[in-house]
Amino acid sequence: MDKLIECVPNFSEGRNKETIDSIAQSIRDTEGCNLLDVDPGASTNRTVFTFVGSPTAVVNGALNAAKVAHQLIDMTSHTGEHPRFGAMDVCPFIPIRNATMEDCVEIANCFANQLAQQLNVPVYLYGAAAAQEERRLLPNIRAGEYEKLDQKLKDSTWKPDYGPQQFVPRWGATAVGARKFLIAYNVNLMSTKEQATKIAFNIRERGRGENKVC
Repeated sequence: MDKLIECVPNFSEGRNKETIDSIAQSIRDTEGCNLLDVDPGASTNRTVFTFVGSPTAVVNGALNAAKVAHQLIDMTSHTGEHPRFGAMDVCPFIPIRNATMEDCVEIANCFANQLAQQLNVPVYLYGAAAAQEERRLLPNIRAGEYEKLDQKLKDSTWKPDYGPQQFVPRWGATAVGARKFLIAYNVNLMSTKEQATKIAFNIRERGRGENKVC
């Protein structure tokens, strides 16, 4: 059987239905791509798209979606509750069938290279695709978020893996990676927003770290 890869790009737009629909349609129109889910969030101002296809198809689908986002999303006016630093904030590739993590690392690099070349934007590699250990964790790359990205890009330590070491105001930057399945869920709490945030930091997989319980 052929290799099947899942791609789950997160875009920094969760309120404008026309923009969300346009990105979704670009994926549907990509040969070999099967769009499985579109999950927008108004409070986070972020939409998660999930689609599957062959290695070539998912790269093309992600590129087509990014090109639409490049035209329609402007990070200079973006607000939302979710950490973010780019219009196409994150784009992971996940092995589904007859594929390995090594395959997804290769796919991530292929996509990152094409994204940087075609849109001239900075791209970082994370997860299993990370070229540097300190970039393996997404929160490390996204630290400071969009608001501190201009300053971050002036630091040679944070030279992008692909694309220019310069701030692109409308776009920001993109993190591209390879990972296993991610399970996310919501819990309703009778608490203040601050208490809920502390609980979330302490129970999530990456948490606050040892000896950093709130």
